[in-house]
Amino acid sequence: MRFLADMGVSQQVVEWLRLKGHEAVHLRDEGLQRLPNGEIFQKAGREQRIVLTFDLDFGEIVAASGGQIVSVILFRLRNTRTGFVIQRLDDVLNHSSADLSQGAIVIVEDGRHRVRSLPIGS
Repeated sequence: MRFLADMGVSQQVVEWLRLKGHEAVHLRDEGLQRLPNGEIFQKAGREQRIVLTFDLDFGEIVAASGGQIVSVILFRLRNTRTGFVIQRLDDVLNHSSADLSQGAIVIVEDGRHRVRSLPIGS
């Protein structure tokens, strides 16, 4: 799978994804630390990447995207330590990879995750 990590996501998460065989980049890798969220979404779409983010704005961006299919993994965690983020992401990838491949928003919480298929309202 291909991932684009937003600034709130640790670089160690990206490194873990690479070790697992995924193609992952961090905005920092490309010098795009200040890229607005809408442009992050567009970049992910062009590059067919799944956005990894803690930023709740991405739920609204997806809803307003006019049906553009860009999967987003949205972390809503109380425990934001890197090891825990990786543990939760591993669970998501083990259980929801097919959903992400077809287009979904996955909301990741401390004890569960929820999948919403895209486009919203279909």
